[in-house]
Amino acid sequence: QVQLVESGGGLVQAGGSLRLSCAASGRSFSIHFMAWYRQSPGKQRELVAGITSSGSTNYADSVKDRFTISRDNAKNTVYLQMNSLKSEDTAVYYCNAVAYSGTYLNFWGQGTQVTVSS
Repeated sequence: QVQLVESGGGLVQAGGSLRLSCAASGRSFSIHFMAWYRQSPGKQRELVAGITSSGSTNYADSVKDRFTISRDNAKNTVYLQMNSLKSEDTAVYYCNAVAYSGTYLNFWGQGTQVTVSS
């Protein structure tokens, strides 16, 4: 098993910034892909940003040019720097990791609340 522990959520005013962190621990699987998803009430969970082990990234259109995902492979930690936050960014943010151990395995963090006040 891989445990994902998120931190960095909270309450911020519109236009402000937050940085989320997600540290992976547990069995030494090869983690290929890490990502941040978010879910707000009444909506489906959506991909916010993802990053491969080689550093390739992808972003949802709604966060491009505002959010930056990065990764420290040595620490098995992924970060999400969120700038110019908007009220519509309010959601529970979940860390995701895809690892490989003979087959692909999907792991989730417990989620961290981000609330942007207008």
